[in-house]
Amino acid sequence: MAQYDLTPRIAPLLDRHLVFPLLEFLQERQLYHDDEILKGKIVLLNNTNMVDYAMDIHKSLYHTEEVPQDMVDRRVEVVARLKSLEESAAPLISFLQNPNLVQELRADKQYNIQMLNDRYQVGPEQIEALYQYAKFQFECGNYSGAADYLYQYRALSTNAERCLSALWGKLAAEILMQNWDIALEELNRLREIIDSKVCIGYSQNFASPLIQLQSRIWLMHWSLFIFFNHDSGRTGLIDLFFYDRYINAIQTNAPHLLRYLATAFIVNKRRRPQLKEFIRIIQQEQYSYKDPITEFLECLYVNYDFDGAQKKLRECEDVILNDPFLGKRVEEGNFSTVPLRDEFLENARLFIFETYCRIHQCVDMRMLAEKLNMNYDEAEIWIVNLVRNAKLDAKIDTKSGTVVMEPNDLDVYEQIIENMKALAGRTYKLAHQVLEAGQPQAAR
Repeated sequence: MAQYDLTPRIAPLLDRHLVFPLLEFLQERQLYHDDEILKGKIVLLNNTNMVDYAMDIHKSLYHTEEVPQDMVDRRVEVVARLKSLEESAAPLISFLQNPNLVQELRADKQYNIQMLNDRYQVGPEQIEALYQYAKFQFECGNYSGAADYLYQYRALSTNAERCLSALWGKLAAEILMQNWDIALEELNRLREIIDSKVCIGYSQNFASPLIQLQSRIWLMHWSLFIFFNHDSGRTGLIDLFFYDRYINAIQTNAPHLLRYLATAFIVNKRRRPQLKEFIRIIQQEQYSYKDPITEFLECLYVNYDFDGAQKKLRECEDVILNDPFLGKRVEEGNFSTVPLRDEFLENARLFIFETYCRIHQCVDMRMLAEKLNMNYDEAEIWIVNLVRNAKLDAKIDTKSGTVVMEPNDLDVYEQIIENMKALAGRTYKLAHQVLEAGQPQAAR
């Protein structure tokens, strides 16, 4: 299933710290050899300050207690730099850690800067030192401290570019700490800035279409961590990814994100009205990206190929289990489950059942059980419960083992017939135009 692993496409669009959870997942799933994952981690750690972690991985990879001298030297350098930055930012940090003094701050940044300078001898240099200290803490893996200092820096600084960088850093820190509610708030703040036509305080380059496109691509990739962990994440994913500017960005630079949008549509019953438009996009992008999840929808709603949909559904399960965002495991006692897999399969079977029943007046439940990848007894119970709860006017004949659809549920069947007639008409018209265009050449 490594052929469907999107990590090589996603990782370049993430902060290197956000790649570590993906590698941990792949290591657990054993999609790649353990040594490959460990080497990948060391490469990522080379440009961070998490030297102790790099040393531990080096020992595991090479089965030794010795570490290279450059790692030892790097650790000494990191400790010295951390101490230096801590001293530079100490006056401002001391002020911020005193609740009584913090009450003196106002919403006006210019007032705060003047007040800090006049009363506490804290100037722009100390505010800049706070940013550098927060960034260094992040690179050391102290995400909690980094998030706090970056928040405080944004409240004080008038440097818009630095504030934007601090907002990205705080988003990454909140994701890594799994603070999904706060991370969602930071995500929405970033989206507002990116989507603003006039980015007050930012360079003109940021407001250019190309920079906006790149920023939207980054934002959507980072958002995957949030949307597949937050309670309302699937709805939020559709709201963001299917918005015209963002779906255009996906089609332009990141068609692999269609996997996650397709999954969100399948498990979100309330978004069925938008599904038709999304399937049109899947058809348009099938030559640049496809996987079993997008192909499942195409088999079912474009080709009405139920055997193909059945085959793709089995492959979808493997894709979900081996995807870092979709395959999240939850421990329940002595068992572990993948909630999204179960939810996906349930809704995908519902898609198959509804579509199959609405284009067939009488359905053999044994055949339907095969289409649903279930045994007959499980399928019978599942269908009885579904017909009872779904908006389908159907009768179940347990003796003959059939589901009989009432006439008023054949509207979809008739719609398919009309669509086929329209397609035949357009094909005939196109063929006629081609023949007419070729006649003058033949006359010559």
